[in-house]
Amino acid sequence: MANKKIFILEDDVNLLYGLEAQFSADEFVVESSEGEEELEELLDNIRSFSPDYMILDLILPKLDGFEIIKRIKEDEELSNLSIFIFTDLSDEDSKNRSLELGADYYFIKDDFDTYEFAEKVKKIIANQTENENSEVADTYEE
Repeated sequence: MANKKIFILEDDVNLLYGLEAQFSADEFVVESSEGEEELEELLDNIRSFSPDYMILDLILPKLDGFEIIKRIKEDEELSNLSIFIFTDLSDEDSKNRSLELGADYYFIKDDFDTYEFAEKVKKIIANQTENENSEVADTYEE
């Protein structure tokens, strides 16, 4: 799983630093934001970093998490980005809306501590990577 890139957008600095530490320790290249910038600047930063995965808090001081998902999925360069929502919004509407807009996974902060959440994300990524590798292997077995 070495050198996978993950972008973390979280305004709670304690959570942000905790997640950065968890993923960095596992050889992820981590870029992060507290959501203080304007949407266009954020999207430019994400584009220039070109991450494989993103962890996104829906509730941010200046930005609307739903709008971020929408803009990422509409962006040619970013549309394949896997988005993991990590939020306090536990209602079904927020979950459904996120997934309809293109988020891949939805986690509620109350259900996990930083370590558990990071481990869960890493496990999902490892499974995806394994599946991609085995699909490629299957293709060449003719």
